[in-house]
Amino acid sequence: MKLAIMQPYLFPYIGYWQLINAVDKFVIYDDVNFIKQGWINRNNIIGDETSYRLSMQLIGASSFKLINEITIGNNLTKLLKTIEHTYRKAPYFKSVYPVFQDVLCHNEKNLAKFLTASIKTICDFLEIKTHLIVSSELEKDNYLKGQDKVISICNLLQAKQYINATGGKELYTKESFSRKNVELLFINSKPIKYKQFGEQFIPNLSIIDILMFNDKPKVKAYLRSFDIL
Repeated sequence: MKLAIMQPYLFPYIGYWQLINAVDKFVIYDDVNFIKQGWINRNNIIGDETSYRLSMQLIGASSFKLINEITIGNNLTKLLKTIEHTYRKAPYFKSVYPVFQDVLCHNEKNLAKFLTASIKTICDFLEIKTHLIVSSELEKDNYLKGQDKVISICNLLQAKQYINATGGKELYTKESFSRKNVELLFINSKPIKYKQFGEQFIPNLSIIDILMFNDKPKVKAYLRSFDIL
């Protein structure tokens, strides 16, 4: 069984969805510390000549709090209007906009629960069948940290392979996982390029951008555009 574990993010880039699509079970890591100035509550969409930052307002956000202890602010309607204004002339706006409308009109105020719901909504739209699990609902040893905690979750869920983004190469070692009978692998996204509004392609934007400019079969092909290392 293949497993991945990642914090929840606001409309993450295609690599996040490739990772979800590549595994049997995906753990949404909601009971780890919030990272200020990170990507949990923000992402980039297309701008006039470069990217534009979308940021979800938070109340009392702190790196001393867990993700599931933080409350969402009151700018979701503004974010939705920004998405509408930015992409209303995109080729797939009419079919895709309702997805983000459903997400941003959600009444949930807990950050982790809101982001979990958004991940499920987009997985449903993309027909990703991976089993999603919320970390805080697992009966695990929460005194463990870092790599040891990840390995313990792998063992708890009986995973034989753990797949992580390539950035995890600095955090995890194959030998440590192997000692616990888990194979550590990394996903490496292949370059993706598609037609946007302008002549210059702006890469690594939110999944919003890819969905607005590509039909669903093309996006599903992008979900398979990676190597496992």
